[in-house]
Amino acid sequence: MLSYYLRLALKSFARTPGLTALMVCAIGFGIAGCVMILTVYHTESGNPIWWKNDRLYAVTMDSYDPAQPADKKHPSLPPAQLTYMDASYVHSSRIPQRSVVMFKSGGVLSGGIVDRKPVPVIARVTTSDFFAMFDVPFLYGSGWNASADSAPAPQIVISRKENTKLFGGINSVGRTIRWNDHEFRIVGVLNSWNPLPKFYDLNNGPFDDTEDVYIPFGWAQALQLQTAGSSSCWGAQEVKTYRDLLGSECLWIQMWVELPNKAALGRMQGFLDSYWSEQHRAGRFQRPRNNRLTNVDQWLADNDVVGDDDRVLVGLAFAFFAVCLINSVGMLLAKFLNGAAITGVRRALGASRRDVFTQHLVEVGALSATGALLGLGLSYLGLWGVRELHSLSATIGSGVQELARMDGTSVIVTMLLAIVAALAAGLYPAWRVGRLPPAVYLKSQ
Repeated sequence: MLSYYLRLALKSFARTPGLTALMVCAIGFGIAGCVMILTVYHTESGNPIWWKNDRLYAVTMDSYDPAQPADKKHPSLPPAQLTYMDASYVHSSRIPQRSVVMFKSGGVLSGGIVDRKPVPVIARVTTSDFFAMFDVPFLYGSGWNASADSAPAPQIVISRKENTKLFGGINSVGRTIRWNDHEFRIVGVLNSWNPLPKFYDLNNGPFDDTEDVYIPFGWAQALQLQTAGSSSCWGAQEVKTYRDLLGSECLWIQMWVELPNKAALGRMQGFLDSYWSEQHRAGRFQRPRNNRLTNVDQWLADNDVVGDDDRVLVGLAFAFFAVCLINSVGMLLAKFLNGAAITGVRRALGASRRDVFTQHLVEVGALSATGALLGLGLSYLGLWGVRELHSLSATIGSGVQELARMDGTSVIVTMLLAIVAALAAGLYPAWRVGRLPPAVYLKSQ
């Protein structure tokens, strides 16, 4: 019976090709708009390390100016970063399974077997647990040992991109390169890794590229490295030397811990509160106690990774889809009523209202399926155009371009929207034509 209804639908399309094409385009453009916006929104709002959401926690403590909050937009939240001395003390705790302190820095990279001039690169100065904590994949080698953090050892991990540029993609573990005019031995080469949003450091944008090189945290003090990310200082204390910076109230260090269970979470919270009390008695931490361990989901929400503008765009996309469906309802109703004479003949030959309803709903389903295919193609072209547009700007990293890529979710959304379109646009016209009395049309035949 379904094949019979499909043959009837194809004959109906052939009788009104212009109107059919118009309805397919209306459904296709509506679906394309929704899929494009939802694809970007899904990538923006997703947790790139969801399988560890109940284990990874950003560490924050409010050591800021007692006269004003660090973030006026979110005055109830502590600053997103820590001072060097607070991060160093909390990092000494043995409660977490893993603990990471870090910041972003800049430098110049040179060496390798490929003839290339020294180029500026972005570095992450971090501790050894970074790679295991965030499940960073390696192409060759591994990270450094914890002993290399404090010494520090001249060891470095480079990205797959830099390994390709410097060594043509071969296994470069054990080779030597120069970073900031110091020799470092490569201990690991990362595989492709670009979590979006870049949850572990949102200071310069949630969709920035990951870093090019990674070096042990001890090199911060040894080389007096400055942060290439945001920093916030307050008070009358002058920061003239690097030692002043390390002992100042400036906030520039990010910290994360991995806690395996609720018991460890409670102990860690107690550790932070105890440290806060000690510092408060010593004259620091004059704001109300606000020590937090924030999981990744909440961290992304607190930092407004998905803004109001993104939600407005999603609303507008669905509003456009609704307008397309309303137009399709009108066109379908006109089309079905125009063919009511044929429907009357079918009714007179014994077709029930249910048969007529099913026939027309199958026709709408075929229209919606065709519109969905068109919408999927338009979505692909639209997202490709967005990527190409961003690729023309040297100031925009590939992280933004990665947002605009079709994935399995996009296909599923397209299928669901096609079903919604078939039901929303076809139910009333199919029901309406089935209710028409056939006698009126038989007299005219």
